[in-house]
Amino acid sequence: MSNSKRSMLLKFALLCGVLSPIISLSFIALAIAYTPQFNWYTWALSDLGVHQAALIFNSGLIIGGILAAIFAVGLVQIFRKQVLGFVGAFTLVLSSISLCAIGVFPESAGQIHSLVSYAFFVLLGISLLLIGAALIREPSQRYLGLFTILTVVAGSVAAWAVPHEGVAIPEMIGALAASVWAVVLSVTFLETTYT
Repeated sequence: MSNSKRSMLLKFALLCGVLSPIISLSFIALAIAYTPQFNWYTWALSDLGVHQAALIFNSGLIIGGILAAIFAVGLVQIFRKQVLGFVGAFTLVLSSISLCAIGVFPESAGQIHSLVSYAFFVLLGISLLLIGAALIREPSQRYLGLFTILTVVAGSVAAWAVPHEGVAIPEMIGALAASVWAVVLSVTFLETTYT
């Protein structure tokens, strides 16, 4: 593959890192708007996948997961010569597939829904920690690596510090933290590497 074609594909993958959270969060917000009984304190976000806005919610997760997987495959290419970064990016691919699976297997599908939901969040956290560690090892990207690790720590602490009965609040805090990270990393790589 020529360098120009490879560069163009990596730019597209990084653009998907910006689009994935925008689309996923927009669809979640739309599903919430169409579900008046939704309660942040007692529900899980996945409850939206079995109510009147199920198609909106589940479609948003599937589309967002596909875009996130493209982004993650781009990161696999970027980190192909760094073991920690490569493993972290590959783990992000698995997390992205799990995000799609949450939409494919809503709560009504049974136990598989819980498994893919847990897999998404656990794999996401692991992937960011590995990618952050890889970035810290690069002198020019130490701050980005520190930001990545702090995203996981701050998101985790905030998710459990905010009072809640259900899991919608920690799920949204985790989703927002990961979304900010994906946009910051994508834009930073686009500006510094592919300009």
